[in-house]
Amino acid sequence: MFTGAAVLLGVSAGQAQAAEVAYATKCVPPSGIGLPDVNGTTKVEITAPATAKVGDTVDVVWKFTQAASKNPDIIDLPANSVQPSGTLKAAGAQTADIAMQGPRENPAIPKGGAMTLSDMKGTLKLTAAGQVTLTPDAYVVNALSTDTRCAPTEAVRPAATITVTTGEGSSGTGSGSASPSTSPGPSQSQSPSPSSSASGTPSTSPSASASGGDGGRTDFTGKVVDIPYTCQSPIGEKKATSPIQINARKNGGSYDLTAQFKKSVMDSPIDIPAGKVKPTMRIVLGGADQGSVTVQGPLNSAPIPQNQPIEIPDLTGVYKPGATGESTLSPGVLTIEAMGTTTTCTPDSTAVSLTLDTAEQASGASGGSGSSSSSGGSTSTGGGLAETGSGDHGTLKALGLVAGTAVLLGGAVFTFMPRRRAS
Repeated sequence: MFTGAAVLLGVSAGQAQAAEVAYATKCVPPSGIGLPDVNGTTKVEITAPATAKVGDTVDVVWKFTQAASKNPDIIDLPANSVQPSGTLKAAGAQTADIAMQGPRENPAIPKGGAMTLSDMKGTLKLTAAGQVTLTPDAYVVNALSTDTRCAPTEAVRPAATITVTTGEGSSGTGSGSASPSTSPGPSQSQSPSPSSSASGTPSTSPSASASGGDGGRTDFTGKVVDIPYTCQSPIGEKKATSPIQINARKNGGSYDLTAQFKKSVMDSPIDIPAGKVKPTMRIVLGGADQGSVTVQGPLNSAPIPQNQPIEIPDLTGVYKPGATGESTLSPGVLTIEAMGTTTTCTPDSTAVSLTLDTAEQASGASGGSGSSSSSGGSTSTGGGLAETGSGDHGTLKALGLVAGTAVLLGGAVFTFMPRRRAS
C-alpha cells in the first residue's frame, strides 16, 4: 500500500513552490481626483507546482505580502469593497499572459490603514517541455467601483519556475485548449450606470404657477423640470440631468416646500448601512423675491444593498417670502453627504418649477438682514445660490461616484508608501 501511494505521488504534479519578489511600482489613481502618479514597492509571493507535464493545467496563486499603498485619511473602506486583478507573465519554454483575479474580500480598512488585498488566482495550460518562469506584472485595485492601475517601473525577477516534462497531462481541466488561462481578466472600471428604475412618475400638474390669494387656496403644485447638473468630485467632473418638481403648501404667511426627484438617481456600488446618506438642495428664488431656500431629506432609514437603486426622498423646507409679488422657485445646488463625505452638483441651467403670489414677511428672503429657519429648512438672504458642500473642510477630498443627479460614495483613492527595494 505504501509503495503504491508513493508511485501515485511520483506521477502527479511536483510539489508547489512559493517565492517572494519585490519591485518598484508606479500607480495611477483614478483620473480627476487631483492626485499625481505615485511610486511605491509591491511585494508578491507566487505559488505554483515545481514540476508538471506538457498538457497539464496548473493552478497559480499570487499573494500580496505588501501592497504598495495605504488607505488615505479620507474614508474608511468597508469590508469586502476591494478587489485586485492583474497579469502574471509566463516565459521560457512558453510565453503567456496569465490573467489573475482575487475575490472582493477584505477586512474593513480604516483611514490611514494598510491596504489588505485578497490572493489572486489563475491557471496556465502547459504546452511545451522545459523551464517556464512566472513573473508578476501590472495589476489593478478596484475599490468602490474605481480603478487604481499599478505597473512595474523596473525589471522584475521571476518569482517561480515550473519544470515541464513531456508526456500526457494528468491534471487540470482538460487538454483541448492551449489558451494560457481560463480565469477572468483584470477588472475594468465598473462604474454603476444610472438606474432606470423610478421612485415615481412625473406629475402631470396643470400649471407651474399659483395665486397665493386665489379663493383661500393653500396647495400649489409645480411642474416637473429637467435640470442639467455638473457634479464635481475628486474622481472627475460628471454631468447628469434629473426631473425635479417643487410643490408648496401655504402655512400662515410662509410656505412649506417639498422638492421631489422623480427617478432613482443611482445604483449603490456597495452595501450602505442605514443612516449614512443625506441629501440637501437649495431652491433658487426669483421674480419679486431673491435668495434661496434650503430643503433637506432624512437619512436613509434602511440599508441599501449593493447594486440596488438609491432613491432621493422628498426634500422639505420652509419659505418665508421677503417680497410682495410674483415669486418663482427653481431647483438649485444639490449636495449629498454620504458616509462622512460631501459632494456638490451645480445646475448648468435651471428652470422655474413653481410661481407663487407672495406677501412680504418680516425677516423674509428678499432684503432681509439674516436668515429665518425652521425644523424643515431655512431661507438664505444674499441672493443667488448660497455656497454648499464642505467649505469648512477645504482639504477633504470627497470620494464620489456620479449617476443621475447625485454623486455618492466614492471610489477608493490610494496614497503610497515610499519606495523600498528588495535587498
